[in-house]
Parts: sequence; structure tokens; C-alpha cells
Amino acid sequence: MSKAKNPKVKIIFLGGVDGIGMNCTAFEYGNDIIIVDCGVAFPEDDMLGIDLVIPDLSYLENNAEKVRGLLITHGHEDHIGAVPYFLQKFPNTPVYAARLTLGILEGKLSEHGIRNAKLCEVHAGDTVTLGVFQTEFIKVNHSMPDACAMCITTPCGRILHTGDFKVDYTPVGEKMIDLPRIAELGRKGIKLLLCDSTNAERPGYTPSESSLAESFDRIFNNESRRVVIATFSSNVHRVQQIINASEKYGRKVAISGRSMQNFVSAAVKLGYLRLPEDIIIDLNDVRKLPPERVTLVTTGSQGEPMSALYRMAFGEHSQISLGYNDLVVLSSSAIPGNEKLITKIINELYKRGTDVITYSNYDVHVSGHACREELKLIHALTSPEYFIPVHGEYKHLVAHADLANEMGVHESHIFLPEIGRTFEMSKRSIKPAGMVEAGPVMVDGSGLAGVNGVVLRDRKRLSEDGVIIVSAGVDLDCMCISIDPEVITRGFVYEKENEDLLGRITECARQSLIRSFAKGVDDIEILRSRLRDDVAEYARKRTKHRPMIITVLFDIQL
Repeated sequence: MSKAKNPKVKIIFLGGVDGIGMNCTAFEYGNDIIIVDCGVAFPEDDMLGIDLVIPDLSYLENNAEKVRGLLITHGHEDHIGAVPYFLQKFPNTPVYAARLTLGILEGKLSEHGIRNAKLCEVHAGDTVTLGVFQTEFIKVNHSMPDACAMCITTPCGRILHTGDFKVDYTPVGEKMIDLPRIAELGRKGIKLLLCDSTNAERPGYTPSESSLAESFDRIFNNESRRVVIATFSSNVHRVQQIINASEKYGRKVAISGRSMQNFVSAAVKLGYLRLPEDIIIDLNDVRKLPPERVTLVTTGSQGEPMSALYRMAFGEHSQISLGYNDLVVLSSSAIPGNEKLITKIINELYKRGTDVITYSNYDVHVSGHACREELKLIHALTSPEYFIPVHGEYKHLVAHADLANEMGVHESHIFLPEIGRTFEMSKRSIKPAGMVEAGPVMVDGSGLAGVNGVVLRDRKRLSEDGVIIVSAGVDLDCMCISIDPEVITRGFVYEKENEDLLGRITECARQSLIRSFAKGVDDIEILRSRLRDDVAEYARKRTKHRPMIITVLFDIQL
């Protein structure tokens, strides 16, 4: 098979577009493929029993011999959460990431029983060569340390992938975004810019993380109650500022929630979090101190069921009970879709007499994503020839596309991506180039990927209309009923109050079998199918519901 004379770079979106999460983009040239990020999304309300959503990696599996490496921008779940599933399919593929990201990833892989993964530490400024691709890691600011953009040098031009970022001129505990390097790359020429679009609708600038220090100072200076602060466990900068304020006002700090404890432990071990001597206390010792001398840092800022804050709010936490002597601070914004869960927790806290501060009524949170003026700055510094917005819902991508046009990118050089969409980049142009197999793969509680739409549809029907189970014995030789039908329901009707209806369904089942035998049906699968259809139709007509029908027939001779 002859090789193409002028191969093109393929940009393949396996996730991270038209929705928040599941970030995963592949770049292919000839016999080489590299992947940037491999994250999860969190299930929608109608994804019953689903814990995580990961990218479909079928295209990569079909081209496994080309996969050269996985490069990670930073350690948030929507960028690294699916790495264990990736490594189960590609166990020998090297993974390149900065130090803290690898520290988080090591714990995640250990939980999945993955040993001997090829984890390669990189630093901002390093360049990794994989096949024809040369990828430079560039320092950016985000809501966790060690976030990097990537400049991918290809035979057809440079691609700058920003990852998640903001422009923070006064970051906490780290250097600011490397704008000089980004500008230098812009002068050399950026063929394609892939840029974070999460805040593309928001005007102005994202405030600096350090701006929260004043807010925490005001809270602790005027507060004589125990302060419980819920935030994202990965926001090490935020946790550091909470610890600093606690130290200043003579408070001890307790950590609650498994992910928060894991993140704090990893951050301390790797030197990203500074803990004053003896400031951390065990949860069991919280009650030994007066309320004004305790700060509790916890998970649950998004209202997650079974998170530490959720259990505290509903009185289910084994060590912490909240009441009038507590102030709860939700130091985060609501991820779209979590508003109801957060409101549920807030209402429960107020019922307990606990005061609550949120980002809507106090400056206790800043975003980790760039707003419009920061996006304009990146566009101005890079002057990309082509632009594809990434990392956001479709409305965010559209807003960012409009911004790029305002900044001088021609409309014909701007493309809106979708999951599975492929673009081909030559030395002269970039064009859409069809679709590949891609989309969400759902992971249920067993940890196994592959729950499909049929299963979800069945779960939805069970949750809404319940199930009717019909069992009977049949004699296929005599073509008659050997054991009369029996009907059991769950989630359909309350059996004790609907005995007449259940009796009619039972008679419907008996008549269905009699009719089938009268027509000469002696195949048990056909009998089951007709029985299911007849019972379903009867239930629909009588109740206007569509319960799931399960038929169980046994061939039992008289």
C-alpha cells in the first residue's frame, strides 16, 4: 500500500467540545498519533446508575500501532479521569504531565489496580518528541497548580492548545502565565489555535486567585463560630489561602472528605502546599476545641450526594454535626446542572440554624477560566491563521468563534467542532474531513465501561413506570398451559390496593397463551414475545403507563 505523497495532520475531537468535560483530542500524521488529555464527564440526571462518562476510544484502538503518547494539560478530573481506562487499552503508552498532575494520577491508577504505567514528568518549558510531533509545555494559570498549554509543532505548522487557563498576574504560590513565550510563538507563526471557551460569554477579566485573601481575612476576623469551607479538592491555591487565614487568627484546620484528604496529602508531599507546624488536627479532635478555634475544609461544594458536606447537612456524618455555632462557606460556583443539589444542601443547612455564605453573596470564589478580555489577549499575541474553540458548551464555542472573528480571524478559517469531527491540516489550509466513531461511553458502579442507551432506556422506564413480571408453565407438546400465569409488579401499582387490576392482567396473560396455542404456536420464544406484547398493551390501555414487561415461561409437561 503506497503512502500519501503529502500527508496531512488530522485533528480528531474525541471529547471536550459541545459540553463540559470529557476532554480528549487526538493529533495524527502518517503513522503517528498523540493524544492531549483523557478526561471524564459527569452523568446527566437521566443517566440512572451511571457514575462517569468517558470518551469512546474506538478510533485509537483501531489505530493502536500509531499511538505514541498521551500528554496531560493539568490534573482535573475532566482531563485525567479517563486515563485509567485509556491505559487498560494502551498499557505501554507513555503519559507526560507535570509533577502535581502525575502525583494525582498515581493515586488514581493505584485505585484502579494499574501498576508499572509509564509516567513521565515534565516541566513548563520542556519539549517532548513523539514521532513527528514536538510538543512544548507552556506555563499557564488555572484553578490548580502545574497547568500547561501545549504548542505542538507538526510538519504542517504549529498548533497551540491552551488547555484550561486564565491570565493571573498575581497568582498564589506559582509563576504567572508565560505570556512572553506565547507571544514569541505567535511571532514565529501559529497555524491553528485551540482555546478554552468556558467563559467566552463573560466580559472583562477573571479576578486573581489572590484577591480572595481579603475576603477570607474579613470572614475570619469577624467570626466567632466554627468555619466550614467547602471547595474543590484540587484547588490547592484556595486551600493554602484558607490555611493562611486560619493560622493568622489562631485556628486549627481539619480536613474532611476522601478526595480532599488525598489532594492535601499529595500537595504537601510534593511541596505545593505549606502547612504551619501543628495546624492540622484530626476530625476526632474537632469537638475538643471551642468553635472559634476551628476551621473545617471539606468536599461537597457541588452538593454531591454522600460528599462530606452533604452528610454533615443531613446529620449523617459520623464525626461532625452542624448547627447554630457554624458558618458554612461554599467557595465555588455551581457547575451547570448542579444547582438543585447545591440548593438542597443550603436549605438543609438553614434548617439546622447554620448560616451559609456563597459566591453569589460574598467574594469567596473566582473562576479558573479566562473571560473575554483575556481571550482577546491570547488571540492578539498568537494571531492564529485558523481557530477552533474547545472546552465548553456549544453556546460557549459560538461566543468564542465570534470573538475570534472580531480579533481578525476570517470566518472561513473558524470551525465549530463536534465530538467525532475530524479536521485535516495541510501546509496551505485546514478543512473539515468527515467523522470517526466517537461519543460518550458510560461507566456504571461496577467500574466497567459499556453501558449503552438501551440499558439506560430500560432503567428510565423502570424508574418511571415500574415492571410487570409474568410467569407461567406451558406444555409445548400438548400446546396448553400447565401452570397458570402469576403476575408480580414492582414500581407499577401498589398490589394490595389493586388486586382487581392484577387479576385482570393475569387473565390477559392466560388468554394470550390460549390464543397463541390455538394458532398453532409451539415455539417458546414466540410465546414469550406475544405474551409480552399483549400484557404491555393491556397495561397501557388500563393505566396509561408503559411498564417494562418481563415474561418467564417454563416448558413443564402435564
